Amino acid sequence: MGKPDVVALPTPSWFVGCGNMAGAMVEGWRSGGVDLSGAVAIRPSGEPVEGVRTVKSMGEAGEPPKLAVLGFKPQKLDEVAPEFARLLTEETVVVSILAGVEAATLRTRFLRARSIVRAAPNLPVSIRRGVIALYSDDAEDSLRTQLSELAAMLGYAVWTNSEATLAAIGSVAGAGPAYAARFIAALAKAGQRRGLPDSLAATIALETVLGTAWLGAASREPMDGIARRVASPNGTTEAGLAVLDPHLDNLIAATIDAAARRSAELAEEAADRSS
Repeated sequence: MGKPDVVALPTPSWFVGCGNMAGAMVEGWRSGGVDLSGAVAIRPSGEPVEGVRTVKSMGEAGEPPKLAVLGFKPQKLDEVAPEFARLLTEETVVVSILAGVEAATLRTRFLRARSIVRAAPNLPVSIRRGVIALYSDDAEDSLRTQLSELAAMLGYAVWTNSEATLAAIGSVAGAGPAYAARFIAALAKAGQRRGLPDSLAATIALETVLGTAWLGAASREPMDGIARRVASPNGTTEAGLAVLDPHLDNLIAATIDAAARRSAELAEEAADRSS
């Protein structure tokens, strides 16, 4: 039997900005065995990105990219766009992970690009357990298939049929790891208040949440069903849920709404600057 085909990024591929999220994508692809030999990370700091050639400027990157991942802060679009627009070609696929910056806004900046694709990954893509939402109104089927294959190496990948859906996924999955991390930390602090050593409380909280998520993923049982299995009538868990349940849904909804509002503000700010 022959060796399986190695998944590779197009040559050349640019990561224009490679901070936390783009760096997480690189790490996920690298650990998954994706061929990154044709990739270059462009970071003004010059700090190396493991697995890819790193340069300080687009002028040092070499040939124009076939694929370019925009991984800088959305507020930097005005600063980065003019030079990048001069360097891309009609073969360049632009994949933007800029929160809130809509495809139409990107198209006005990068008129020559082959396609504009928006992606909303989350941080666990670094361990290939992420969520990656994708949207494009001009990507042909063959490109969608190619990008689906690359995104699937990072976790659960889904194409959306509107930017509203992409934004909704981003407000839950993109921001969600921060909220989950806060919950785990709060669970650990509660254990510390019950007398557990700090390190033990942190480990128990983390393993409890990890195990519950794993159980749900493996069994496909609804979370409410798992909660009911843990909570015996008039028992200790039910006493705790009586405190948590009246507030949790509204609290999480308000949290997600705040993230969604900020995404809409970023979209409006970017659109205003491009008009």
